[in-house]
Amino acid sequence: MTEQPKRLLRSWMFVPGERQRMIDKALTLPVDAIMMDIEDGVAPAEKENARRQIGASLDAVAERLKADPTYRTPMRYVRVNQVGSQRFIEDIKAVVRPGLEGLVVPKVDTIDQVRIVEDELGRAEVARHMPGGSVKLLVAIESPIGLFNAYPIASSSPRIMGLMFGTEDFTREMNMPVRREGESIDLIYARSHIATACAAAHIQAVDGVWVDLNDPEGAKRFAIQARRLGMTAISIIHPNQIDIANNAFTPAKEDIEYASAVLAAFDEARAKGLGAIQFRGQLLDYPIVDRARQTVALAKMLGVA
Repeated sequence: MTEQPKRLLRSWMFVPGERQRMIDKALTLPVDAIMMDIEDGVAPAEKENARRQIGASLDAVAERLKADPTYRTPMRYVRVNQVGSQRFIEDIKAVVRPGLEGLVVPKVDTIDQVRIVEDELGRAEVARHMPGGSVKLLVAIESPIGLFNAYPIASSSPRIMGLMFGTEDFTREMNMPVRREGESIDLIYARSHIATACAAAHIQAVDGVWVDLNDPEGAKRFAIQARRLGMTAISIIHPNQIDIANNAFTPAKEDIEYASAVLAAFDEARAKGLGAIQFRGQLLDYPIVDRARQTVALAKMLGVA
């Protein structure tokens, strides 16, 4: 049976690192995680400014947590630049500090890149007097070779808590059309492959972004499809997409009720010593019962049961 993540992070919002007002607002939103960006979303001339502002924001959060342990924000991640580049080294030095919970690592193709990140993070944690291994990794798969290496990458480090599908870079590498139609049906193979790799590694699978902010219904269909493919979250680019993401990956009331009824019927039949168990015309086997347990456990984790 697939393990449930310790804490499901359903919505991951990109936040430009050089926009202080956006960072301040993002820290108050009901999104599960924010990704303060220093990579593609920030112009080269603004990267140093982004590092300073993100570092100061993380320090402010850490100070507030010291004063008020009940203070809560979304999970705080930073998307750094290409692994091994000078910008990457500068990013690590600037943002690894007690207020940081994780890094989003872009364009990962091989395990060797993960090892480089581990080494740099280890040194930075020591320098900042942080517990070893405290900074987690959301690794972005954004190329065909990265896709084929998805499971080896996903299982290569205890720091890795999830993989994220970088759709825009992937479609460029594949020379696919600029416009995506439907619910990204042309990317179902790649998305399903990543979801499967993550399930095998018992980590989260974060789908790509729905880029059309004027099409909330399309975003909703995309998020629901991602859930059906086995993804556990999507990445988003605007606060208006938060509820769409969170709702798609939260069990609906009718799903919780059905799962609870399945478990009750199974327990009743087992208590009577019955081998074959029927429920509303359906034969219940252990995988169905296990999925029902997962649904109820997830609902409790999210506080909706």
